[in-house]
Amino acid sequence: MSSGILAVILGGGQGARLYPLTKVRSKPAVPIGGKYRLIDIPISNCLHSGIDTVYVLTQFNSVSLHRHIHRTYRFDVFGRGFVEILAAEQTMENTGWFQGTADAVRRSLRYIDLPDYKHILILSGDHLYRMDYREFVATHLRSNNDVTVSVKPVGLEETSGFGIVRMGESHEIIEFLEKPTEPADLERLRLPDAPPGKNFLASMGIYVFRREVLVDLLNRGTEADFGRQVIPRAIAETRVGAHLFDGYWQDIGTIVSFHRANIDLAAELPPFNFYEPGAPIYTHPRFLPSSKINNAHVQQSMLSEGSIVMEADIRQSIIGIRSIIQRHAVIRKSVIMGADFYETDRDRAHNRSIGRPDVGVGEKCLIENAIVDKNARIGDGVQIVNAARVNNARHADYVIADGIVVIPKDAVIQPGTVI
Repeated sequence: MSSGILAVILGGGQGARLYPLTKVRSKPAVPIGGKYRLIDIPISNCLHSGIDTVYVLTQFNSVSLHRHIHRTYRFDVFGRGFVEILAAEQTMENTGWFQGTADAVRRSLRYIDLPDYKHILILSGDHLYRMDYREFVATHLRSNNDVTVSVKPVGLEETSGFGIVRMGESHEIIEFLEKPTEPADLERLRLPDAPPGKNFLASMGIYVFRREVLVDLLNRGTEADFGRQVIPRAIAETRVGAHLFDGYWQDIGTIVSFHRANIDLAAELPPFNFYEPGAPIYTHPRFLPSSKINNAHVQQSMLSEGSIVMEADIRQSIIGIRSIIQRHAVIRKSVIMGADFYETDRDRAHNRSIGRPDVGVGEKCLIENAIVDKNARIGDGVQIVNAARVNNARHADYVIADGIVVIPKDAVIQPGTVI
């Protein structure tokens, strides 16, 4: 499959809607599911689809993403496969930053526009889904399309968040409208005879281009964004088709969607499963010890390796690697990302001497409907419950986004604090 196919994963912009999770990292580097990062999803999908030539385009806060990819995706030195970073760079022709998804690919064409690659697969680095791209490419080839867009059925209430397409009889896309809200537009885009909840087709932001078509579209224009600008122009000038995908797919673009996607993973029958035997999601192997649970109650939760839970009560939550949860802590519908390191006895003694809590969740804490980023120090008796019922707020030690409290990476929450 890999012959003639190059995958390009877009590393994302500033990720402002995911702040503070993107304060020190790019969107694709945000941890998910306790031990993975978002970038692991499209790369794993590529590898299971037989695509082993992958570029990842990056720009903002990309150090941790670079480190993760370098440590995780090392291929046989005698093979031709690769997963490589293409960072935004200044050249003699262009001294600015990437201005959008299309501009990022345009500025990287010297690596992409090679005769070895007949088709270019454009992917996003911040989606949660499992897809066999071979089926996607097969649709593209079978229909003799210049461009193929992966689309998913959605309901009326979701249309304002996506680009919505209208198809002709041969699955050729004849109209694309970004985030439509006008009743007349919605009526025109509505699928006839489709059931409620699936009567519109939303673009997933995943595309296959014939290489020469992609190069021509980008070189003849200055458009910055694929969805808003390049795809509508491609519809007017080339043959653009649709590939229908009806599996689980979640755009992890906001704090709410990130929190919901994680909590859904802990369900008894989750909509997305990292444990798929035939197509596991790969990530960096850490060789951590098994988790230790001492007289704790854990229900409908995911507990990552290397964690220690002491007489705590955890329900409907994700507990990340190296998490330390102390006695009588109560955690509900929350994402605890864990830590990058373990503290030694000497470290903990130093913490006592300077009045700083240890890394992890302290004794008798109550955490509900929250996200606690890595290496956070949550002191004894802390309550993270959005006590004031604030919808949105930003403080030095925490952020509230749509009612969800987010504790940033490396934050220190002193004992007894109520948030």
